[in-house]
Amino acid sequence: MMIELNNVEKWYNRGTVNEVHALHRINLAIEPNQVVCVHGPSGSGKSTLLAILAGIIGPTSGSAVVNGRKLARLPDRFLTIHRRDTVGFIFQRFQLIPELSILDNVTLPLLPLGVKPAERNRRAMVLLDLLSIGHRARFPAAEISGGEQQRVAIARAMINDPPIIIADEPTAHLDRALSLEFLSIIEEFKRGGKTIVMASHDPLVADSAVVDRCLPMRDGRLEGPLQPI
Repeated sequence: MMIELNNVEKWYNRGTVNEVHALHRINLAIEPNQVVCVHGPSGSGKSTLLAILAGIIGPTSGSAVVNGRKLARLPDRFLTIHRRDTVGFIFQRFQLIPELSILDNVTLPLLPLGVKPAERNRRAMVLLDLLSIGHRARFPAAEISGGEQQRVAIARAMINDPPIIIADEPTAHLDRALSLEFLSIIEEFKRGGKTIVMASHDPLVADSAVVDRCLPMRDGRLEGPLQPI
């Protein structure tokens, strides 16, 4: 099993007037090489669920096992390794550094690994060319379109060749044509053996043929039968 959650709960500010019960007893199993869409409205807990899978935050209770690692038991330095080697995260707002070039944004995850500059750039250009944006490699991130920024974010997420790709609302800032283009990229990654988990409230994503399973989510709970589309 690539991902397995058992009775995962997540509270924020527990015991205060601002407490939020973000996740309620989440049980989930995802096989390798599946594309899964967690589908639901804003505020339903989708982003919190993805952050736990990525090792960005931990569950309040329950267990999260990702690629054979029990995340709640990992020290911080091993969580850092998990985030670096196991998961490529595509953020909703891309999180690019605007003054850096596209190339430098993509190679950032390689800097702590001591990869030599020539090799960093080679790996990045392979991905940028695959995503049809290599010709803009030297452009500052602030000077490219939203669709191009997303492709840069995808390349950065893939630079360490992780087995799992996580995408938070990947089409939120894209028109229909660019959303379909994104889904075609996801299909290519699936063919390459990746496991992909997306959170989205976009019906275009939830209804896509590339999605193997759509998991409805509301008020911090996974709802209904978790069947393939």
